[in-house]
Amino acid sequence: MFLVNAERGLRLEERDGSWLVSGPGSESFGLVNEYLAYLADRNYSPRTVRAYGFDLLAFCRWLGQEDIGLAGVTTEVLLGFLRACREATIAGRPGPNVVTMTGRRMDQYAAATINRRLAAISGLFTFASMRDPRAVSPVPKGREARWRAAGERSGMLAHVARRPKDRSSLRLREPRRLPRGLEQAEAAELLASFRTWRDRAIAGLMLYCGLRSAEVLGLDVADADIGGRWLKVTGKGSRERRVPLDADVASVIQVYLLAERPETSSPRLFVAAKGPSRGQPLTAAGLRTIFRYHRGLSGVAGGHPHALRHTFGTALAGAGVDLAVMQALLGHAHVDTTARYIHLAPAHVKAEFDAARDRMRSQP
Repeated sequence: MFLVNAERGLRLEERDGSWLVSGPGSESFGLVNEYLAYLADRNYSPRTVRAYGFDLLAFCRWLGQEDIGLAGVTTEVLLGFLRACREATIAGRPGPNVVTMTGRRMDQYAAATINRRLAAISGLFTFASMRDPRAVSPVPKGREARWRAAGERSGMLAHVARRPKDRSSLRLREPRRLPRGLEQAEAAELLASFRTWRDRAIAGLMLYCGLRSAEVLGLDVADADIGGRWLKVTGKGSRERRVPLDADVASVIQVYLLAERPETSSPRLFVAAKGPSRGQPLTAAGLRTIFRYHRGLSGVAGGHPHALRHTFGTALAGAGVDLAVMQALLGHAHVDTTARYIHLAPAHVKAEFDAARDRMRSQP
């Protein structure tokens, strides 16, 4: 399967489940293919390997335009590539006169995209140094090339531990955004638009159990304990967790299994219901198509799968659920990620603020 137009020369290709750079001139970038295979062997997520593949493809194309090989990459060359990424425009996006509320042009790459490209390149040359200790990485190292940032915090003393974490000085600062959920009326409208038991179960698992879309698609029939109302969920990094199953969602799943799910040898809980892929596991593209259709049907423009998960996290924060419990339910590796939802409980913050003001007024 080719994911990039072949007319552009180098392209990213999936072959036997592995990603590799192919096309004219790809022979000089064999190290990239070896690195992508190494990531797959290290059990990296297929999505991560694919994303790194596209990042390194962009790097290889730029090197080809500059007539530079991987062996000739220096720190100055790397800085030139990062500068080109910052100045590049994305085809099909609104022109330079359209900006976001923060002032960033809509036709430029986001800081997160450029930082991920830097991470992919850094990993590539670290891999090269591991194979040949004499190889010198062009990515600056050492104390002078890093800045200190507050590290992720986890564990029993997460609320007091602050471990500094090294960050490359080449990284762009990314805006810190709060998760955006749906209003109660919007969530109700979106759920009401789903007609099949399968789609209702999928939306319910995201909205009432907080599952990611990949976690929903990865569920097996055996992972759903409907009687005991538990789910065994495999999250990021192949980390397993048990999540309580909402009673209403459990009923919907049971009806789906008994009345709607086609006969299939696939162990996956959610499978395609019709068409040539009937009985095959539902794919991420298929899930996006379902939500795209229902966003248009319901008129809820923000009705994306992850928005339902954010709605779940926001509801937990508003209800005053303990932070450690929220982390366990949402499957976050670090409590810092979970803490973002605390900022989305304005009613609790306002109540505490008003109580403090009342105490201040009552003092002589």
